[in-house]
Amino acid sequence: MQITSKLPNLEPSIFSVMGGLAHQYNAVNLSQGFPDFKGDQKLIDLVNKAMNDGHNHYAPMRGVFSLREAIANKYDRLYRSSYHPENEITITAGATQAIYAAITAFVKPNDEVLVLRPAYDCYIPTIELSGAKAISIQLTYPDYKVNWNEVKAKISSKTRMFIINTPHNPSGTVFSKADMMQLQEITKDTNIIVLSDEVYEHMVYDGEQHHSVCLFPELKSRSFISASFGKTFHNTGWKIGYACAPKYLMDEFVKVHEFSVFSIHHPTQKALAVYLETPSHYDELSAFFQTKRDLFLDLIKGSKFTFTPSKGTYFQALNYANITEENDYEFAVRLTKEKGIASIPFSVFNVNRLDEKMLRFCFAKTDDTLKRGAEILNSI
Repeated sequence: MQITSKLPNLEPSIFSVMGGLAHQYNAVNLSQGFPDFKGDQKLIDLVNKAMNDGHNHYAPMRGVFSLREAIANKYDRLYRSSYHPENEITITAGATQAIYAAITAFVKPNDEVLVLRPAYDCYIPTIELSGAKAISIQLTYPDYKVNWNEVKAKISSKTRMFIINTPHNPSGTVFSKADMMQLQEITKDTNIIVLSDEVYEHMVYDGEQHHSVCLFPELKSRSFISASFGKTFHNTGWKIGYACAPKYLMDEFVKVHEFSVFSIHHPTQKALAVYLETPSHYDELSAFFQTKRDLFLDLIKGSKFTFTPSKGTYFQALNYANITEENDYEFAVRLTKEKGIASIPFSVFNVNRLDEKMLRFCFAKTDDTLKRGAEILNSI
């Protein structure tokens, strides 16, 4: 049988490559974005209780209503901008599925989608699966700021969607209020849907504020938010997230959701609904991860790596230009094999594999892991 691949140029995921190397060489794994510490036992006990209470059959297609209510209450509490739990919130199989469903529901062949690069690696393949074209806008070292004039220049009659990510993976930057106002003004009176990847909303540091699209009424009216409970509550393997959007957008979203996933793990939803009743479970995360970021940066302050402290996410970008002229991919592989520490090279996320000598390190790790990793980095 002869087949024609829909993604003929797709390479193996960098996360699989570096994760595999880390395992093979028994390296300190600061590459993939997952904690190496246990999630809250209270939440695990709530999942077990939900199972024992019999919540083991299909959940409602849009998600357990009590969880959707808890999410709506969170947005009202944090942003004074809630979503209706009945028809503006859908529970998803992680944020990646939310992103997939949002793109697939609206993006058609020959459409264009604006993507800020470096970008999380699920965006562009999903765009291409829909027969559309990704229009890349490169953010550059050292500040990774959006050039809004370039954004305006790249918008055309074919532009159907604009994907943003704040706090931004992998750079650790956050959009300012001025950025969001620019985005709101540029998309006003257009047919452009904004897909805002906000999975790190509870990880913002140094007094910075997370400026969600829902804070800006005109922007909210044309936007999806994708979010992740797995990232937020240290259980990435549960693969549970959600999407928020106005009803007229969500009505189309659930058409894809229903026939690709239908429903999400029921007992976990019941548990999260109860867990979210205590706001400190997410309110305290920024301070928790800033302590880890500060520990990591203090431990490597004597190294040859240079950095700007991450403003959000649980990733720290390090520049190694003072160490070697090697390509970042080759250097990351060599560090894993020869030095025993795994990271993620930026170039795989950049336009034309732009190499700015940047590596991404995850600091969502135990203090012991961070100390072992820092010892290696200081020896390079």
